[in-house]
Amino acid sequence: MTDNWKKVERVQTGVRIDKRILKVLKAVAARHEISLGDLVEGIVLYSFEGKSPFEADTLEFIDQMRAAYGLDLTAEDSHKLAEN
Repeated sequence: MTDNWKKVERVQTGVRIDKRILKVLKAVAARHEISLGDLVEGIVLYSFEGKSPFEADTLEFIDQMRAAYGLDLTAEDSHKLAEN
């Protein structure tokens, strides 16, 4: 680990998430050769600062994965989801 890296204390969590979202997230993490946890942390940290966590090529890949996994949910749906 390099000297300028910040140390964090990670915890195991039981987050429930739509399985299609999870499949897309796993595909993005695999494409960038990082863990799912690292991807989620990055997305959150960028979002907390009002920044987009993804560049154009990754957004294109996400669109492809959304289509492949049938993910039709959008940001508009984020607080209107109900379980089957």
